[in-house]
Amino acid sequence: MIEAPDLILNKKEVDQKIRRIAYEIYENNFEEKELIIAGIYDRGFALAKRLIKELDRISPLETQLVKVSINKISPLKEEISLDCELKILKNKSVILVDDVLNTGRTMSFSLKAFLSAEIRKMEAAVLVVRSHKSFPIDAKYKGYELSTTINEHVEVKLGGADQGVYLS
Repeated sequence: MIEAPDLILNKKEVDQKIRRIAYEIYENNFEEKELIIAGIYDRGFALAKRLIKELDRISPLETQLVKVSINKISPLKEEISLDCELKILKNKSVILVDDVLNTGRTMSFSLKAFLSAEIRKMEAAVLVVRSHKSFPIDAKYKGYELSTTINEHVEVKLGGADQGVYLS
């Protein structure tokens, strides 16, 4: 028998975490004219959209959404790409967004797409941080930290009636 996943954060709590992350991003970047919010496709990109919606609501910052496409299973087999020209990123501050930070592998490989862009600074934002780091990546903006076993799976659902964070 397959057990149902445990609800860790419900819709209201996810919304609160996203709002809090947006306020923290604004507080640390209030002097910027424009922020690039780069979401790792697909759930990181969905979270990035939500963060932009909150930032637009609470701040005068101009925001631009960028999609980071990466093969999460085999990142070396395919090009890691952005859906914008690199010149758009020049001298800008970038927030790299993903739903879950586990080993740091996906975020580490995602950085490759930004290496020749001459950005001003890069920070990371995630909804859930797990405790299985294999790469020296940490998120400046974190919604929730969760200690798990290596065999457990965290799933973030950002839309629909079952929005939440689940552990199975």
